[in-house]
Amino acid sequence: MAEKTRGRPRSFDAGAALDRAVEVFWRQGYEGASLSDLTEAMGINRPSMYAAFGNKDDLFRLAVARYAEIDMAYAREALAQPTAYAVIEGFLRANADALTRADRPAGCLSIQGGLAAGSDHGHVARFLAESRLTGERALAARLGRAVDEGDLPDGTDPVALARYVMVVSEGNAVHAAAGADRASLHATIDIALTALTPDRSPRPIGG
Repeated sequence: MAEKTRGRPRSFDAGAALDRAVEVFWRQGYEGASLSDLTEAMGINRPSMYAAFGNKDDLFRLAVARYAEIDMAYAREALAQPTAYAVIEGFLRANADALTRADRPAGCLSIQGGLAAGSDHGHVARFLAESRLTGERALAARLGRAVDEGDLPDGTDPVALARYVMVVSEGNAVHAAAGADRASLHATIDIALTALTPDRSPRPIGG
């Protein structure tokens, strides 16, 4: 992204242009976002787009990486919480808030981006699934540490628990895109969190 065209520096802010591409892909999905849509939103022409970001597929991958870095920073912050319960609750609560921000499209780019089937033989959907799996694996590793430390009961399957958390998160993303409000998503989380305590009350394990 630091290339020059014909020896001259680019006259646009690449980061800002990429942020606008993120929003187009988020709202319209990979298939629905045309090159004209993208370049118009980014404020550049096609040659400039190709020179700075590559083709549409390259641009999409950069947009997803940008989204993960900025819009999903809360996921990394959640992993730093001191208990497994706080990790899971922190992630799900922040996720619900992110899915319903007034200044961003509803839902989640990693879900919305690959919903439509097209002529790509499913490679975009597979790429997004792998991107989500990366986050799921990171969560599973953190929950595995919680088992080792005695913060989660012996016999807890951290991989299955991480998948459960992601199912809740991804389900909320679909409902947010369909118009569910923030309070509704948090109500779902309230119920989901009861699965983490033997007495079915939403209290931290061991708390």
